[in-house]
Amino acid sequence: MTAPPPGWDGLLDPGEQILWQGQPDGRFRFGPAHAVLAAFGAVFAGFALVWMILAAQAGGLFWTFGLIHFSVGLAIMLGGPLAGPFVRRRTWYTLTDHRAFIATHLPLQGKRLKSYPITATTPITFAEGDVSTIHFATEQTRTKRGLRQVPVGFDQIPEGRKVLALIRQVQARSAPTTPPKTIPEQDIR
Repeated sequence: MTAPPPGWDGLLDPGEQILWQGQPDGRFRFGPAHAVLAAFGAVFAGFALVWMILAAQAGGLFWTFGLIHFSVGLAIMLGGPLAGPFVRRRTWYTLTDHRAFIATHLPLQGKRLKSYPITATTPITFAEGDVSTIHFATEQTRTKRGLRQVPVGFDQIPEGRKVLALIRQVQARSAPTTPPKTIPEQDIR
């Protein structure tokens, strides 16, 4: 039995072994959803900018109220595409022979570590690409319309097939072993 790596003391169960560790791909990606958000943010900021220019021509400091809306528009326009890489660069994944860990270290939130058990009945979804995503849990998140299930897993990892194979091994090891069914003897007369 080997000792846990530095920093894992007290986090792993006795006998639990780390099988894989990695990070999501932190590259900047700009997809269709980002384009829609960026366009909306640009329109929002543009209207605020026009309003501020017109208000400034009237004199006084009333135009400064438009700065809030202009800033929100810029945040919507730039925040969507830039937030993903920022969060991914501060996220770490670990797979053990019992569970999966997701660690984050974000400003204002600090360090967080969540673990998710991997069992024979854990539903696994796999999306393959140049980077792969493996989901193995869901969490509820509150929205304006109530609660929504959000998939949880190892997002945008470069070695997706390798990690999927390891997860399948963990599932196979955790499968309950049932004794073979015995057929009762029948009295043949």
